[in-house]
Amino acid sequence: MKIQLIRNATMKITLSGKTILTDPMLLPRHGIESFAGNEKNPVVELPLPVADILADVDMVLVSHVHRDHFDDGARQFLPKDIPLFCPPEYAEQIRQDGFSEVTAIEDGLVWEGIRISRTPGIHAGNKKWQDILGPVSGFLFRTDKDPVVYWPGDTILYDEVESLILAEKPDIILPHGCGAVLEDSGPIVMDGHMVIQICRLAPEARVVAVHMGALDHATVTRDDIRTLAAGAGIENDRLIIPADGQILTF
Repeated sequence: MKIQLIRNATMKITLSGKTILTDPMLLPRHGIESFAGNEKNPVVELPLPVADILADVDMVLVSHVHRDHFDDGARQFLPKDIPLFCPPEYAEQIRQDGFSEVTAIEDGLVWEGIRISRTPGIHAGNKKWQDILGPVSGFLFRTDKDPVVYWPGDTILYDEVESLILAEKPDIILPHGCGAVLEDSGPIVMDGHMVIQICRLAPEARVVAVHMGALDHATVTRDDIRTLAAGAGIENDRLIIPADGQILTF
C-alpha cells in the first residue's frame, strides 16, 4: 500500500489497487481566508498540479466540510460524478454542490474490497468549540492483504480515540498534528504531545503525522514534533513526518 501526503489532510491512500483522495483542499496558496489573522490560507502551495493529483483517484473521502478539508477548489476541479463518501451529516450539502455519486457512511461499508469504518472524533476539548465547529469523523481501513490504517481526522486525542487504538491495533495511524487553535478553543486537532502519546499507545504501529505546515492557526510545526519525538526516544521509522508530496510505501 501507499500513502502520499498532498497538503494538510489531503492524502492519496492506495489500498488493494484503489486510490482514495481524502479531504481535498485544492485551491492555491492564499486561496481562502485567514483563520487566525496571521496569513491567508493555505500558507503553502500544492506540491503538484491539480491534474496530476486527480489523475489516478478512484474515490474521494471527506471527513467534514470545513474549508481546509473541502474547499472551492474541490468543488471546481473534482469530477461531479466521482464516487464521493462522507459522514451522513454532510451528504446533502455535498449533493447540493453538484456531486451525483455521494454515499453517506453511517457506521461502515465495503467499497472495492476495502472495509471503511467511520470512527468518532471531537474537534475541540470544550463543549463551546465542539458546538461551533460541528461534527467530525475519522475512518478505519481494512483489506485482506494491506496494513490496517486509522485516519483519526480532525480530532484531539481523547478517551474514545485511545480506546479505538488499543482495541483495533492499527498498523498505520495518521494523526492531524498541527495543534490548531481558534481564539480560546485550545487545540482543535492533536498537538505534538498528543502525537507522542499515540506513539506510546501503539508501540507496534507506524505513526504518520499529517495536517501540518499548511494553515495559519497551527501552533505546532514538523520540527516541533521531531524535537518531542527525539526527547521521548521515538525513532524516525516509528514516527514519520512526511513533506508535502512525499510518497510512503508500506
